[in-house]
Amino acid sequence: MFKSIYATELKMYYDLRSKTLSESAIKHEACYLKRFDTYLYNNVKTRGSLPESVMNNWLKTVNGKSSSVENEVIVIRQFLHYLQLTGVEAYIPVIPKVRDDYMPYIFSDIEIERIFVDADNIILKDKKADPAIILEFPVILRLLYSCGLRIGETIKLRLSDVDFENGILYMYNTKNNKKRIVPVSDEMKVILQKYCMACGLLGKNEGWLFPSQLSDSHISDRAIKRRFEAILKSNGIQLPNRKKHERGPCLHCFRHVFAFKSFAQAERAGRHLDDAIPYLSIYLGHDSLDETSKYLKFSNEMFPDAIDCFGDFMKELLPEVDYEA
Repeated sequence: MFKSIYATELKMYYDLRSKTLSESAIKHEACYLKRFDTYLYNNVKTRGSLPESVMNNWLKTVNGKSSSVENEVIVIRQFLHYLQLTGVEAYIPVIPKVRDDYMPYIFSDIEIERIFVDADNIILKDKKADPAIILEFPVILRLLYSCGLRIGETIKLRLSDVDFENGILYMYNTKNNKKRIVPVSDEMKVILQKYCMACGLLGKNEGWLFPSQLSDSHISDRAIKRRFEAILKSNGIQLPNRKKHERGPCLHCFRHVFAFKSFAQAERAGRHLDDAIPYLSIYLGHDSLDETSKYLKFSNEMFPDAIDCFGDFMKELLPEVDYEA
């Protein structure tokens, strides 16, 4: 797994972290540690220390969006602290300042309608494709759209996680293991019931809600993503000249659409945003209002009234100051 002169320490550190982190978190750490290992393999030939010059040169190799760079540096800093405990002198680089440069892609109502039409009329041409996708794909997309779920937590839903009578999803396999309860609309509840009836799952309390027909596990997120990318391509849904900080059209964009529409609905109903936003944050499984605010960033050309309203809300929540700390 690791090949640099510090491969042993990296392996021991990774093994320790694997015992405490979630599956998704350790995958990210493994990726960062492997990249750092490659840098060490190519640039550090003797053991003894990792001086400031070596670490600053490594820092120049880390790229991506601002928050991703910050996360990678934090992971490597933690490893370097561990390395120091083993007796190696290692310079700890400063965490770069994060810029709030993220801008999501928001599907228009017309785009969403076209996506659902294609999702409901899947024709399998690939003999290796999972046949389960024909019935499962349209339901999964509607859950992402109507409930703001993540794709990873959606495909890991079990039948025992669904209260069909009251229309409630109990989310256990979530990001950062942040468990939550998600009520669904009456329309979505009916869709789930009809889907389970068509698949012979209604009345069962064991097994996956979206089982694969190719294995004993749930349908894979890769299969769902590939099918979705094909629909986007066939409908010409893309973001021309996409910048690094802009998210192109993808499954996760449904979560942004849900957040925006929820915010806009609350605004139209005359509800105070300082009451609505915290509930939305809890519903989405966020750790803070700041995290939720990133899901409410959208083009002011598409939604000028809504963005002005949200701007006023954030101005009251985070008032400006006339000095620098």
